[in-house]
Amino acid sequence: MKAPGWLLPVLALVLGFVLGGWLAWTWQANAYGKDLADQADAYSRDREQAATEVINWQETQQDARRALEDRLQANDETHYKELRDAQTNQARLRDRLATADLRLSVLLNTAASGGSAGVPATPGTCGVVHGRARAELDPAAARRIVAIAGDGDQGLIALVACQRYVKEVTRTVKLDR
Repeated sequence: MKAPGWLLPVLALVLGFVLGGWLAWTWQANAYGKDLADQADAYSRDREQAATEVINWQETQQDARRALEDRLQANDETHYKELRDAQTNQARLRDRLATADLRLSVLLNTAASGGSAGVPATPGTCGVVHGRARAELDPAAARRIVAIAGDGDQGLIALVACQRYVKEVTRTVKLDR
């Protein structure tokens, strides 16, 4: 049996289409694979660069935090030293008042009505210091005054410490922006 004359050209044409399609498919897959590999490399580089930037930012933030913590620690040490010094001075003052080594006195208003202003006339309880009349306070009243002054000193020292803390923290926040 003899094949018709048109069968061989059609078979060659179909084989050409199949071979051409296979070659085109292979070339396109290869080019697409290369594009995907390039895209993956670029994405990987971008991610690596972003990670490096984040790590550097974190290190900068940690350094700033450590510096702030060091400054705050120094402020705390200064605050506690000032507080201890004030407490020591107050304790010394109380001890001196208790042993009568020191006596507190107040200035007298000599212009008050009646001339004596309610001050006893005994010579031992009042005196003139630097030209002004003074009267000694009762030791119990003096201790109360010293205690009140000590509480005030502690409050002022605590206030200064808080102000230093806020100043350092706000300064650091301003530097971060």
